[in-house]
Amino acid sequence: MPQSVINDIVSAPPAHNGRISFARLDGTETLTLAELYERAGRVASGLRRMGIAPGDRIGILAANCLEWVLLDLAALRLKAETAGFEPGKFRPDAELLARYDIKLLFSDRPSEASGVVPVAEVRLLSEQHDDEPLPVVHYGPQDTTTVKFTSGSTGTPKGLAVTAGSIDSSLHAVQEIFAHRPGDDLFVFLPLSLLQQRYWIYSALRHGHDVTISTYEAAFATLGRVRPTVVMGVPAFFETAKRHIESRARRATAASCPEDAVKEAARRLFGDRIRYLWTGSAPARAAMLRFFDEAGLPIYEGYGLNETCIVTKNHPGASRAGSVGKVLAGKQVLIDEDGVISVRSDHPVNRRYAYAAPGDSERVFGADGTVRTGDLGHLDEDGFLFIRGRADDVIVLDNGKKVIVRPIEEQMKSDPAIAECVLFCPAQTDLVAVVSPAALPADTEAIAARLADTNAGAEPDERIRRVVVAREPFSIDNGLLTSQFKPKRKQILAAYEREIHDIKEGIHAA
Repeated sequence: MPQSVINDIVSAPPAHNGRISFARLDGTETLTLAELYERAGRVASGLRRMGIAPGDRIGILAANCLEWVLLDLAALRLKAETAGFEPGKFRPDAELLARYDIKLLFSDRPSEASGVVPVAEVRLLSEQHDDEPLPVVHYGPQDTTTVKFTSGSTGTPKGLAVTAGSIDSSLHAVQEIFAHRPGDDLFVFLPLSLLQQRYWIYSALRHGHDVTISTYEAAFATLGRVRPTVVMGVPAFFETAKRHIESRARRATAASCPEDAVKEAARRLFGDRIRYLWTGSAPARAAMLRFFDEAGLPIYEGYGLNETCIVTKNHPGASRAGSVGKVLAGKQVLIDEDGVISVRSDHPVNRRYAYAAPGDSERVFGADGTVRTGDLGHLDEDGFLFIRGRADDVIVLDNGKKVIVRPIEEQMKSDPAIAECVLFCPAQTDLVAVVSPAALPADTEAIAARLADTNAGAEPDERIRRVVVAREPFSIDNGLLTSQFKPKRKQILAAYEREIHDIKEGIHAA
């Protein structure tokens, strides 16, 4: 494997003119990456004065900000570990510190617990000079840099200690196909507690491109001002962007043709420098991907898990509609006789969970680190991977027929009136869908029409008998979407169990 990115960025300041910016609703703060490196060194010295030593773990529970980045880089400089906690999912209390072996927890939320430090104090650390040099550190491929947590649709998120070798391998593979370079500006707005979002900061330090950090709340308001060249987002973000663009284009069509109006609206939202858009973490609708390609903003879907990091990616020169791309260097996709995908890595993220219930690790990880993903799929003759759904989400009817739900759900979601669709089979006979409306009040006529169209092209056993329209759209706040905007099937079932079982409820198929 090429020289370690992690060892590069901890050993010397960057020898280029790259910048990092923090885009907020009230403005943008920009530093050179060389200045970021220096300030992270001062924070590392401050952490050392606070008692942090190699092998210790610090926690970060805060929204995306400069202090988050400084803490992460400072920990790398000390060979301490970080644990990134997603705001809203954890509380800054003594129980959290004890559960995850945290020596200090930096948070932007108030707390009286011992060991919790206001994240704002990190700026003070970054301004204090220390004449004592930092120790030289070196990471081997098996050394842990951070603990990340699975998004999880149920229960307490599982912890996963991440090896430096897995980070290096993923960064090298991505750089090989996308060639991020000076002049690029990668726009990151998902929580930095999701480790992959930090990859782009490491990439910037190594390769000299710019990186802009924002938040989901500020993303749409700041994109046009920042003018990035690459935007990383989950499909739900791009679906929302699509609706924004379509709305703007409709208002402008009186003065131009519809196609030109869409392209102009897309440029106004994303800026005029987009090289490509990146999406993954959840299934993307073909109609959404096609929309951005036709609007002049190439979008590439990929596939990966917390346990594997990125596995496949469509990219310039190797992109196939309906697929999640070709397998990246350092990864191997294995498909068993039932169509279940496993992933083998040259440098595994890890070989077990750091924090999980008994048996969880054994159900997912093989002895060599091979990960059983639980996804169903196939590789075509050219090596492109196609995902058909989750093995756990296959419904077995009382006649023995196996129904793979994802293609049916995707058919329902192809209508703009439907944001999400989840299928259930309460009596092992008839399929019942719970749909999340794209807006309120729900467009029940459009939903009924989509139901009829979906059933018209389906086999008898794959037809939906009823559609239950959710009382409010699924969201992270109401507990029906994960942090990566995937539906939580068990929670949706619990929330709408009465309607699912009541044959009088919902929109009935003709």
